[in-house]
Amino acid sequence: MTTASTRIAILFSGTGTNLRNLAAHINAAHVPATLELAICNRPEAKGLDFCRDNNIPHELINHTDYSDRADFDAAMQTALQAADIELICAAGFMRLLTPEFVNYWQDRIINIHPSLLPAYKGLHTHRRVLEAGENTHGCTVHLIRPEMDEGPILVQKQVYVFPTDTEDTLAARVMEQELIAYPEALDIMLSRLRG
Repeated sequence: MTTASTRIAILFSGTGTNLRNLAAHINAAHVPATLELAICNRPEAKGLDFCRDNNIPHELINHTDYSDRADFDAAMQTALQAADIELICAAGFMRLLTPEFVNYWQDRIINIHPSLLPAYKGLHTHRRVLEAGENTHGCTVHLIRPEMDEGPILVQKQVYVFPTDTEDTLAARVMEQELIAYPEALDIMLSRLRG
């Protein structure tokens, strides 16, 4: 007897590179999950075109339409609950979430960050790694906690930093690893949720 698939939502803000990757992974026959909703906070985001072209249920919840983070998060919460979502994947979602939202989804919301956390939290990680003269860089998929870029780590992938690297070349190599790391982390979470 098979058990029901885990209902997943993806939050994104931009081009949707990780959105596309996760959607493809979720659609694989061996993955016990369904992509029930994608939520975007920016009307110009290219990932919205991907959702439309691939019949992925999606909502644009423009953060500029809300007076504060709490109201914006409440709108997302309404959409997520209406879709009976069980697990959230933040994939290039450039918004800080309120502690109330994060705590409601405790251990059911994961994020990918382009650094080897706990190093280089926040923005412009590739530039900061180069400026610091680091030899290694990478990405981290972790459970979200109220503090920015905090939470238990699920998967990390590492790349070497070369003397000839620019922000763009380094970002491209890290993205290659993100596309490996996020499906691995999702599989870990699905295994945990299914007990």
